[in-house]
Amino acid sequence: MAVPKIPDSHKPLFEKPVIGNLATLMPNGLIQVNPVWVDYDGTYVRFNSAQGRQKDKNVKKNGIATIELVDPENPYYWIEIRGRVADITTEGADAHIDSLAKKYLGADSYPFRKASEVRLTYKILPERVNAASPQ
Repeated sequence: MAVPKIPDSHKPLFEKPVIGNLATLMPNGLIQVNPVWVDYDGTYVRFNSAQGRQKDKNVKKNGIATIELVDPENPYYWIEIRGRVADITTEGADAHIDSLAKKYLGADSYPFRKASEVRLTYKILPERVNAASPQ
């Protein structure tokens, strides 16, 4: 099965600071949705979080996630990516959160880091991509 690609028409949503809505499945079967900073490396949709948070536990338990980005200037221009979390890593995670801080805040480093937290980068391999553009 071919991996769905992010359409070129929707790559700009990953290039500008659009907040992603991350949906994960809680242990009790309910859905949790969190705002996250997100980027796309050409293969994976990536987000970053601290180890031990609920979204981290949810993803580690079942390995699935959905991210939706909606253009704040036009709510009819959006993309939804459903998939499996193919990788969770600490390697490069601090640099990744710093690059996201640059994109979203214009800061050289992530200003909300706590000394005790371990940062993780999550890589979602798209299995389904839904997108809409204004006519």
